[in-house]
Amino acid sequence: MAMRAKKLQPAKVEAIAAAKSVLEGCSDYIFADYRGLTVEQISELRKQLRAKNCSFKVIKNNFARIAFQEMKVEGVNDYLSGPTAIALSTEDTNEVAKILYDFAKEAPALQVKGGLIEKEVYDSDKLEAFSKLPGKKQLIAMIMSTINAPVQKLAATLQAYVDKKSEGGEAAAE
Repeated sequence: MAMRAKKLQPAKVEAIAAAKSVLEGCSDYIFADYRGLTVEQISELRKQLRAKNCSFKVIKNNFARIAFQEMKVEGVNDYLSGPTAIALSTEDTNEVAKILYDFAKEAPALQVKGGLIEKEVYDSDKLEAFSKLPGKKQLIAMIMSTINAPVQKLAATLQAYVDKKSEGGEAAAE
């Protein structure tokens, strides 16, 4: 549970409001322990995540707890212990999770704790399975190729029939 002081300090109130505005801008959150990563590794990870329109923020745990509490988000307090960074995503969250797990293979110091995706809490194992699923754009491409395949086969069959008729028609005329 988030601790609240009896006397509110303006700087902390502003920090909580800033944390809340950052967290409200995203729909999905993945929590990771970044202890032991070098500055270069964190910079590289942020660069990879930025390519997927995702940011990797370090927010003080107590401020994040209070912000999530004010946003009426349940179940994330377990992940807000120790050094925690939050990957904030609005779309293609499984690709963001994939980047985090692939990066964790290269840099074992990064440990993915869990996440909140589409208002459902995912533990580390469930999040890893989620990261192995194809992304939204990949699924759309798969569906479109599946829809397009029978039409292509029909067109090729009709074209073969037309070619055969035209070859046969010329031979009959000679």
